[in-house]
Order: sequence, then structure tokens, then C-alpha cells
Amino acid sequence: MFKFYPKSFMSTVLIAASTSTIAFAAQEGVSNTYENGKRVIDGGVMYPVVNGKTSAYHINEETLKGGYTYGKKATDNEIKAWDIDVMPDGTGLPEGSGTVEEGDEVYEAKCVSCHGDFGSGSGMYPSLAKGNAEEGVASLTHQRVNPDADGPIRVFGTYWPQASTLWWYIKTGMPHAAPMSLTDDEVYALCAYMLSINEITIDGEELDDEYELDREKFLKIRMPNKDGFVPNIDGPKGTDNVREYFSNPKNYGAATTRCMKDCFEGEPVLARIQTEINDFSPPLSTARELPKTDASAAPVSEGAKIYEASCAVCHATDAMGAPALGDKKAWEAVLKKGIDTVYNNAMMGINAMPPKGGNANLTDDQLKATVDYMIDQSK
Repeated sequence: MFKFYPKSFMSTVLIAASTSTIAFAAQEGVSNTYENGKRVIDGGVMYPVVNGKTSAYHINEETLKGGYTYGKKATDNEIKAWDIDVMPDGTGLPEGSGTVEEGDEVYEAKCVSCHGDFGSGSGMYPSLAKGNAEEGVASLTHQRVNPDADGPIRVFGTYWPQASTLWWYIKTGMPHAAPMSLTDDEVYALCAYMLSINEITIDGEELDDEYELDREKFLKIRMPNKDGFVPNIDGPKGTDNVREYFSNPKNYGAATTRCMKDCFEGEPVLARIQTEINDFSPPLSTARELPKTDASAAPVSEGAKIYEASCAVCHATDAMGAPALGDKKAWEAVLKKGIDTVYNNAMMGINAMPPKGGNANLTDDQLKATVDYMIDQSK
């Protein structure tokens, strides 16, 4: 099986930095172990505190003794409220049930606009299924080195090693404009539908429209690519497995030793494209001119363009707690504070809204034009 680093683990994003970090540490004589003698999880280093500093950086040594400079220790109830992930062994998975047919109905009502019919994908949003997942797993070794070779199929059914991530992600993050709005039964139904369109079986049973998925059946799901990720991060030995894996550079590169310079002899060999992919549909264009506009159409204001690009994701509905475009009463309540206050809140941010709606490139005049547009469309 081709090796894929687990996306859900922090070592994935740190691996690129860890090699150079250890090389520097070796030169400087820095220890790369924890106090208990184990290497850090990504193969990097822990710099010792010397004269109140780690390398060139000062550190508050009081924090190493425990206690808190800001905030407080989380209470058991606070931890419980935040600890809502679902683990492969079923930890965190609630009771509930839903059929494939019910999941189809929820999908059509709340998911199809982004993910397309039958999870085929739409625009910038990913596909959720591409045929039989069991057959699609074989494509993960495709590297596009031969003419007309298909690339790897990376969708839920072919790529994800655990179904528990599906349940957790749908429950806490979907639909995008209203996360945490689905009931547990709706989530089970959507999971059943997802498994169905990926043609994944449970205990050898195909999931037809009447199939009802519940907690007991969910724990029997075995994803086709369950063993396709290395290292194994599941279970009580997960961190030790990761530590052991990344301690050997041969697992993720050809080097036998980590180095910063003179890492090989001779000139480097450049890897070049062997098979160019050019059969795009629609074909790629190198045209630089702006798209033609309909002269008879009404001009679109700058505020409208900015709204669609930066604001619609939260203001299209009231699901995010923001006043929805076109909601006269909601905007009347906002305007009672005065237009200057509305402008200031838009610029500085308020509640869950970041300053300038998260688009720091907007000028004050552009932001005011966008607010004016939203108010005008809500009268």
C-alpha cells in the first residue's frame, strides 16, 4: 500500500520543518528529547532553558512550574462541552439512527447546493463520492507517470481511514452556514447516505434506501483505506508509533542522515514532467482580456461585488447570527445604533464578525459602500 501521512495528525505539517530543526540542533549540541527521555512527536527538538532563554528567545520560567498567567484552569463541565470529537473506538459517538432515504432528503435540502448531485462536487466544494470506494482505493497509487494515467481518487470513501471522522465533521461543521444545527438522527442519516453513494457495505450488507444506520452498526464500518495511512496513530500506542516512525528518515526520504548542506555528491537531478496533462474540459485558457459584459445589463455596484465575495457567506441567512440581507426588521434594529456605529462595527468587528469581515484589504470607503448596499437591499 502506498504510504500516506495521516492528515489528522500534527506531525504531518511539522515534518518539513523537523529535518532542518534537528540538523541545527545537532550542530548546536541541543538535546532533542523530552525530560522523560522520549523524542518529541515530530522528530524535532526541545531546546533547554539556559539563563532564562531557549536559543535566542526569552522564556518565562514560572510557566514551567505550572499555573496560569492568564485565564484559569478549565472546569470538568467546560472540558466536556469542548470535548465533542468522535473517536474510531466509538468514544463520543451518541445514540441515534437514520435511513439512507432520510439522508438523501437531508442532503437534497442542505448539502446539494455545495456538493452537487450524489456528491459529485460543485465548483470549489469537493466531491464526496466517485463510484465504488473499494475499487477506487487502488487509484491512490497512481502518480500520473504514464500517458493517460488517471490520478488518485481522494474522496471520503476511497481515502478516509475512519468513518468516525465523517460523523464528527458533519455534526460540528456542516452545513457550512449553520454548523451544529443538525440533529444526531440527521447526522446518522447523512452518514448512511454517504456510505451508500460510495457503495460501502457494513458486515457485507449493501445499504439500500431502507437501510437504517445506528450506533451499533456504525461501529462495524470498515473503511476500504483503513490500513493505507502510516504511521498508525490510533490507540494508546499511537504517539509512540509516530515517534518511532519519524525517528527513521528512511520512512519519509532517501537520506540516511539529516543535513543542512553538502547532502549529496554531484549536481542535483531535476525531475521533469514526463506526461503532460492537457486534455482539460473545458480547455485551459491563456487569454488575458477581461470577460465580455452585457452592455444592456444594469451595472453592478462595488458594494454588491464585495458583498458577494466577502460577506454573503455569513449575511445570506441569519444562521450565523448576522443580520441577513433583505431582513428589514433585523437591519432596522441594527440602524437604531446610528450609521456611524454600524460603519465602526463593520470596520473593527463585533461579536463573531472579524474586522472588515475578514478582508483586511478593503479600504474604509469600500467597506462603507458594502454596508450601504446591504442596508439598501434590506429596506
